[in-house]
Amino acid sequence: MTDIIKLLPDNIANQIAAGEVVQRPASVVKELLENAIDAKSTNITLIIREAGKQLIQVIDNGSGMSFTDARMCFERHATSKIKNIDDLYAINTLGFRGEAMASIAAVAQVELKTKRAIDELGTLLQIDNNITRLHELTAYPEGTNISVKNLFFNVPARKNFLKSNLVEYNHIRDEFIRVCLANPNIKFSFINEDEEIYHLPSGNLKQRIAGVFGKKIEEYLLPIEEITDVVKISGFIGKPEAAKKNRNEQFFFANNRFIKSNYLNYAITQAFLGLISTENFPSFFIFLEINPAKIDINVHPTKTEIKFENEKVIYALLNSAIKKVLNQFQAAPTLSFDNDAVFSGFGAFANPEKNENILSTGFDRNPNLSSFNFDANYPKKASANNWETIYQVLSSQTEEDTEEPEINSDILEFKKASFQLHNQYIITSLKSGMLIVHQQFAHERILYERYFKIGEEKDTKIPIQKLLFPELIQINLNEIQLIKPYLEEINKLGIMIEEFGKDALIINGLPLDFDINQLPSFIGKIIQNLSENMDDLKLVKPNHYIALSLAQSNSYKQGMTMSQEVMSSLIDELFGCSEPYFSPLGKPTMITISTSELAKKFKI
Repeated sequence: MTDIIKLLPDNIANQIAAGEVVQRPASVVKELLENAIDAKSTNITLIIREAGKQLIQVIDNGSGMSFTDARMCFERHATSKIKNIDDLYAINTLGFRGEAMASIAAVAQVELKTKRAIDELGTLLQIDNNITRLHELTAYPEGTNISVKNLFFNVPARKNFLKSNLVEYNHIRDEFIRVCLANPNIKFSFINEDEEIYHLPSGNLKQRIAGVFGKKIEEYLLPIEEITDVVKISGFIGKPEAAKKNRNEQFFFANNRFIKSNYLNYAITQAFLGLISTENFPSFFIFLEINPAKIDINVHPTKTEIKFENEKVIYALLNSAIKKVLNQFQAAPTLSFDNDAVFSGFGAFANPEKNENILSTGFDRNPNLSSFNFDANYPKKASANNWETIYQVLSSQTEEDTEEPEINSDILEFKKASFQLHNQYIITSLKSGMLIVHQQFAHERILYERYFKIGEEKDTKIPIQKLLFPELIQINLNEIQLIKPYLEEINKLGIMIEEFGKDALIINGLPLDFDINQLPSFIGKIIQNLSENMDDLKLVKPNHYIALSLAQSNSYKQGMTMSQEVMSSLIDELFGCSEPYFSPLGKPTMITISTSELAKKFKI
């Protein structure tokens, strides 16, 4: 019998390795930018086309490579960083795997131009599918220019799994921003489709943060610095009043490498507890300097997840440092003990060592609508004129329930009198008991379906009120790029919005029923919903997130006093919805308590 185990050809082995290293265009961007930084570059330019699918080009003025090294860098396990096994645990530079360039060349067409200062001529190398097509001397200034073209051209199955250009572009932008924040001493440029998106001169960290997120952020930044034998903590945190509806301004770096850590994120969240709403997220740009031997950065191929030897100590030091800065700069707001709303989120947090669920979920607050499965046989809509005929009895349903109520075939008489409880719930009586409606969740459902329908229909015109004085909303460049592709769809819903410079939006008109005071909330919500669901934009229509953001920002909130007419109208409209029993995010809009349940409570 012949032997059946054989060594894989190099090109197949490299494509397998590429699956681990080159997950999407952003992976290539990360590797090339890190190589340019390791080459001691002071000026780096990133150029992309078609979200990196057609072209990713990085030009730097670094040390360059020799004729031989230019070719060697595309060999598997070739690196200048590691000479023995101990070096693997004392890495202070960025790219060092020794597989990245070989993996990139296995799934793209690569052209490299490079030259060292000591050489008279540079090197030109063209390679694709790990086959060298050209390797010769050429005239070129000091530095490196590498172009990666037609990514996954020879692996169509992988190419088909890429997301839309917008999603892939956002991933590239995120990688670019992380690298820029970690290296404020380097000048960076980012060009997309021949348009310069970022032009960031060298400077200090505060200047770099302002360059990326807009100058307005500077007034909210508080410096932090804590030096111990275990770790040095430095960077900036945002004042509580600058808390955002999304995590776009949260960055951790360990030894100048971007990392993700739910555990350390929780340390900062705990420091801000009671100072910001549980729906908001603090801004932070935290840098940790630690002995490389005390961390393991090889737990994940992208090296964004790392292990700390003294994790609990670092947690305590970080939490303490944040609290000290907030106290030092008197960032804490005055607490009013007449209103316990400030403390409403306390129960949601627990000891980080014991609450594994919170740490593992990354504090997700907004589940995707698509995760809720409604029974196709369940009646979806009722006439707004006879909504009382579909009230039902729920036995012990709470706000955490996501199962749909069962229709009670024994329709009971409904009494119109209603009242509010704590200006949050609408309570009305049924012959079978009582109905409790959550006014905000109910209104969110009504508004969501109204806005979503308008967004889906063609040539639908919504009544608009022109603003005498246009509203200017300041947001950062990162957020402008996120919301820009959807301005036309937002306009369709009656919000006359357009770009105003590189860090602001101007609003010239609003729907008649839109509260102008909710504009900042709407902009914050739509940025949050789009940024948190980038990967789902190919599956879920953007109109869903726009309608959701409008509904969340413009709905009746807790504390609003409602007349009998408004309460009756709200319930009428709710039962005219296609999904009256749940909010757009799957929260119950109503519960009922039967007379038999009440009798049990009174031991009757």
